[in-house]
Amino acid sequence: MAAQWFYLALCERDPAAVTKALAAIPDSGTAVDLNFPRSWCEGMAARSKGDVATAQAAFLAAHAEIERTVSEQPGYAPALCVLGLIDAALGRKDEAIREGRRAIELLPITKDSIDGAELVKYMGVIYAWCGEKDLAIEQIAATLKIPSTLSYGNLKLHPNWDPLRGDPRFEKIVTDLAPKNPEK
Repeated sequence: MAAQWFYLALCERDPAAVTKALAAIPDSGTAVDLNFPRSWCEGMAARSKGDVATAQAAFLAAHAEIERTVSEQPGYAPALCVLGLIDAALGRKDEAIREGRRAIELLPITKDSIDGAELVKYMGVIYAWCGEKDLAIEQIAATLKIPSTLSYGNLKLHPNWDPLRGDPRFEKIVTDLAPKNPEK
């Protein structure tokens, strides 16, 4: 429940709600689509408030934690994907893209349609955060062709996609996914 509350607070861009939701995140972190350490959540919360230094410190802590997991379980694709997201948040473009791509290779949707789809979705976030808009748009389009948690609401509201806002291709995807009101 805490993970969903945190997700919604980020989407609402409400700093007070983000702080309250973060307080409910257990030390073990969150596990909705992928397992994210609490330090990741702290980084996202700080980032949402524009606190770059705190976000950086939290993402570095998350990196150390997930790097241990990947070292102990090198074939565990979800952890490798989370490491890619953390590296993207830290501005480590090459590492982030390599880790995200490797995660998808290790766990393609043909092997696991649920977690594999999440990895494909998060590869889009990695590309977006690394400034690879063309690849991010392609990844979003690919993700929307398979069953996944990527949705109109996620694309419209979540800060993960902020680097793509204003790009006409991204805005068209969001508009095309918008609920249609036949009464208008």
